[in-house]
Amino acid sequence: MLINLKASLRGTKQSRTIQSRPVSVRLLRTSQRHSLRNYSHVFPIFLPLVRMVSRSNNNNSLVPAFAKKAILILLLFLCANPLQAADIWVSPTGSDQNSGTKEQPLATPSAAIRRARELRRLNDPGIKDGIHIILKGGNYQLFETIVVRPEDSGTAVSPTVIEAAPGEMPIFNGGINITGWQKLTKPVSGLPHITKGKIWVADAPMIGVDVLNFRQLWINGRKAVRSREVNTGNMSRILSWNHKDQTCWIPKPKTADLSHVDGMEMFIHQMWAIAILRIKSLTVQGDSAKLSFLQPESRIQSEHPWPAPMISKTAGNSAFYLTNAIQFLDQPGEWYLDAKNRKIYYWPRMGENIALATIVAPSLETLLNVEGTIDNPVSYVYFKNIGFAYSTWLYPSRAGLVPHQAGMYMLDAYKLRIPGTPDKKGLENQAWVGRPAAAVSVAYANHTGFELCRFEHLASTGLDYKRGTHDDEIKACLFKDIGGTGILAGVFSDEATEVHLPYNPKDLREVCTNEHIVDNLVTDVTNEDWGCVGIGAGYVKNINIEHNEICEVAYSGISVGWGWTKTINAMSGNRIYANKISHYAKHMYDVAGIYTLSAQPGTMILENYVDSIYKAPYAHDPIHWFYLYTDEGSSYITVKDNWCPAEKFLKNANGPGNTWENNGPQVAEKIRNTAGLEPAYRYLLKEKVNNPDNQAINHYVSNEIK
Repeated sequence: MLINLKASLRGTKQSRTIQSRPVSVRLLRTSQRHSLRNYSHVFPIFLPLVRMVSRSNNNNSLVPAFAKKAILILLLFLCANPLQAADIWVSPTGSDQNSGTKEQPLATPSAAIRRARELRRLNDPGIKDGIHIILKGGNYQLFETIVVRPEDSGTAVSPTVIEAAPGEMPIFNGGINITGWQKLTKPVSGLPHITKGKIWVADAPMIGVDVLNFRQLWINGRKAVRSREVNTGNMSRILSWNHKDQTCWIPKPKTADLSHVDGMEMFIHQMWAIAILRIKSLTVQGDSAKLSFLQPESRIQSEHPWPAPMISKTAGNSAFYLTNAIQFLDQPGEWYLDAKNRKIYYWPRMGENIALATIVAPSLETLLNVEGTIDNPVSYVYFKNIGFAYSTWLYPSRAGLVPHQAGMYMLDAYKLRIPGTPDKKGLENQAWVGRPAAAVSVAYANHTGFELCRFEHLASTGLDYKRGTHDDEIKACLFKDIGGTGILAGVFSDEATEVHLPYNPKDLREVCTNEHIVDNLVTDVTNEDWGCVGIGAGYVKNINIEHNEICEVAYSGISVGWGWTKTINAMSGNRIYANKISHYAKHMYDVAGIYTLSAQPGTMILENYVDSIYKAPYAHDPIHWFYLYTDEGSSYITVKDNWCPAEKFLKNANGPGNTWENNGPQVAEKIRNTAGLEPAYRYLLKEKVNNPDNQAINHYVSNEIK
């Protein structure tokens, strides 16, 4: 045995190389190894012992016999108790100069990823069974996006797992704490008289020489309200819209002071989408006011045909409110950022102790970016029990926001004078769209996943698998308090491609394929961009959306498809199974619990539960809501055994090959009861938000037009 040990170790090139390496990783995990080369990280102690035994064979006086036996026992113990996969420890109280052991953890996830990258680059034998980056609980404040690159990829037998220490919850935090709050004692121009003695003020944080710009503020984890003209839940109605002049008339705002217009915005409700328009001027004439807007949103809003501001004598014109002006700060829970004077003003809610509160403004748009290339993707990297919180999204502050659908915002849009496109002879609506930023973004990756993670307090999309991904899993995660969509997957339209043209790339590796979105709770999302959805998928193939629970969304629960086309495209074989969707359409209409677009052969919508659609208070067409909705171009889709309280469905301009079977209240009780989170994951339901405002629920009336 000893001869074999010496032969395994004596002077190998590998062992000499490893001896010179710093001891940065503790090896602790699985797998039997019989070559002592796998003990490289204990070589600083191990090799001298071996050499002592080796020399003692040539010189019996070098090492006493009892010492030889002790050394041999140690070597045999190591062989019988092989060391295991690489663990790199991280703690908010650690240091990136540390070794990365449990006792000497690193301080940042990025440093740990870099350490793991080096182990893979050097083909360290200690990572044979994988790398575990273990994060102790606490707040990891991020000053730059964490990036996972192709060089960080693992393999099927040696994955990289970034996970919480047992029983702990690390948070990747993209926000900045606002401190130094004081009660406002001096008059401030524009503040309403009602605020006297009630406002707190703090210095706005600086990023270099610039004031941090932000559109959200959280007080002890609860989102405050950006100052607005009317109270939350209330909206006014526009009077008219001049598309040629790109102006809008509204009732005169009730506030006495209308001199502070810089930074003011208009939020407008229009069918299935909203728009956010930066105001250029506000001119009062009698009891009305004329608004003009900044570019590019002024032109896009006035030129695009759908969705658009509505003028209706029967159902009322489009609803709106004005926001982000100091004179609108007139209610508890409201705040205002005065970027010019570097001040933040806040009126506390009842029970809030500002001196002790944790007040956070978001700073980073993307907290984590996992991105490879089409020929060199990121593979076998997994995240478990990680929290992602406090992301921002500033596109609306830079260019306004005029969404087309499902949160995809228009870069350009207009109506054709002579209708007709290569895919549709009668089409007059043209649009090109961009994609909102996501707190966590994944592209050109495979065999990655997020399990037991929390996505909370985010300005835009929570988690976005954008393109070029396959065989990934999003499982048992919480998506809560998110301004946009909870989960997105797949290409919707490239920025250079008109949205109604079918997407069918020559290289099918571009298509998101075989993704699994399973047992997640999606609640209180779309709370800023009301036209976003709970779970949204564009051009995807063989995607599985199963056993998720979705509630408290402003528009549709699950939306699959894009393009409004019957033409065969990249989509096929998708499966939407046993999901539970309730309390949706909080603000919008032309809506459904499950909604589809375009041809997608082999797609199955099976055994889902859909119930409790809100009565949207400002809907232009209040009965235009549905439980299931196959919209324009939907083709070759099977819709079967879905439970809902009534057969209120819409099949609008569908293509061929759709099958509808046994959907409605007659579906078996077992299907109704088993939809949603599976029993092992129902502990997530304690996080569920469910009709906090006691909003009325729609019920089907038989004389409605289906």
